[in-house]
Amino acid sequence: MGLLDKLTSWLGLRKKEVNVLCLGLDNSGKTTIINQLKPTNTQAQEIVPTIGFNIEKFKSSSLSFTVFDMSGQSRYRNLWEHYYKESHAIIFVIDSGDKLRMVVAKEELDTLLKHEDISSKKIPVLFFANKMDLQDAMSTVKVSQMLSLENIKDKPWHICASNAIKGEGLQEGLDWLHGKYVCLVHFNKNVTLG
Repeated sequence: MGLLDKLTSWLGLRKKEVNVLCLGLDNSGKTTIINQLKPTNTQAQEIVPTIGFNIEKFKSSSLSFTVFDMSGQSRYRNLWEHYYKESHAIIFVIDSGDKLRMVVAKEELDTLLKHEDISSKKIPVLFFANKMDLQDAMSTVKVSQMLSLENIKDKPWHICASNAIKGEGLQEGLDWLHGKYVCLVHFNKNVTLG
């Protein structure tokens, strides 16, 4: 039994299922990230753009994650809010090489954080500054500044540099999310397990 397994046992967490929303603009790498998090034998060989949404399940230590991979195409972004109420955590993926659409990503993030079903909860938000392998990719510091992440005061958040194609930075982010979620369940009455 690992340390986090013991911790969740001590905290009395019986049902350990977490609903995670994976959001971000189209072509940011959401589906590729989720594919990398799945067991190797269930990973897709080819990734196609998500139309609407996909649901994926995978396990990390003592928690089972249900991830809603939501399309980032503008015509589908209005679907995101239908999944806010039941979410326990958010993964927000940013294309670090797409400077032109960083303003749109910030607008969508601001809309998300102001929504009543999100603003009323202290759910963790994990940011993947993806596509760090691109020559013109912005650093995590620059992405943080452009999205004004320092203004998020009412939720725990973390940003990781990632390269979804190679799987780089993903485990760090998932480990942070797992640790934050376990702590929030224990200390925050607003977070309930599904």
